[in-house]
Amino acid sequence: MSSISLIRASSRVSALIPALGLLGALLMTGPAAAQTAWDHAKVVGPTECAECHKAENEVWKGTHHFSTFTQLPRKKSANEIAERMGLRRIKADSLCLDCHFTTVEQGGEREPIAGVSCESCHAPGRDWKKVHSTYSGKKKGQESAQEIAQRWAAAEKAGMIRPKNMYRWAKNCYSCHVVPQEKLVNVGKHEAGSDFELVAWSQGEIRHNLWYNDGKVNEPASQNTKRLMYVVGQAVELETALRAVGKATEKAAYAVTMAKRAQADRASVAKLAGLLRIPELQEISAAGNGAGLKLNNNGELSAAADKIAAATQRLVAKYDGSSFGAIDSVLPPESSYKGRPAR
Repeated sequence: MSSISLIRASSRVSALIPALGLLGALLMTGPAAAQTAWDHAKVVGPTECAECHKAENEVWKGTHHFSTFTQLPRKKSANEIAERMGLRRIKADSLCLDCHFTTVEQGGEREPIAGVSCESCHAPGRDWKKVHSTYSGKKKGQESAQEIAQRWAAAEKAGMIRPKNMYRWAKNCYSCHVVPQEKLVNVGKHEAGSDFELVAWSQGEIRHNLWYNDGKVNEPASQNTKRLMYVVGQAVELETALRAVGKATEKAAYAVTMAKRAQADRASVAKLAGLLRIPELQEISAAGNGAGLKLNNNGELSAAADKIAAATQRLVAKYDGSSFGAIDSVLPPESSYKGRPAR
């Protein structure tokens, strides 16, 4: 299969992606390796979290993540996608529920209770909610350092994704914003991903750094954190795109768009690897470039994505961004942040 035949496969795709030549014979299938498969029976809902995180809850109410619960089912474009997919209701199918809503499982059925909320990022809270918030049976400020460490370790073991677990929550972000669902794009005509980037989108309207400031000051992430976040985001996007390409089944809008995204991600990671010259990024770049972007190549692409995932997790564990000053010039400026937090 040549790049020319790929372009000719669809005049609409050709118009969207005229510079496909360098992608060669690439493309993709159904759900690309997914985000975490939540146990929706363990979801407690944002009201439970708001009991302690009042300020964070108020910020959330001013976001698109919150408003999708009521606004998405009313959108003409969303209902047109649902109709093309043969869905009766937007709030009734997992393809919509997984990314646009928080759901609980009751009687074997999933029921949406909110938009994208706390547990969409931090994982269903039934097993860790009390563990992370009880201060080891004492009052706030009375725990020893050892007790605090043990409490957080227990919360993580019970399934909580903490902010420091940057790789894990970044995976949640990209698993939805990249839209790695072939049928949803090719049949439903859903947009094949957004211009999502971890720093710009997390530091805008959804920022909620309030807990350690008594709910009064919503500070942006530190420069070191933004550096690390940018690197992790680019690596996770490359991993996600490669998995999507590996699952492709036909030459169509989804496959071509995801292939182009993977190629752009390769270039971005290679640039970062050249600036930072750390072994983990070199490994991520090499893995990303070592697998062919083509149909029927899932084994090779999945193996490459696995290598990227492992190296990214090691990177998160090893670095805090303080030595990443060489990438400051490529970090998204504040003017590119997506909206402003409610407070």
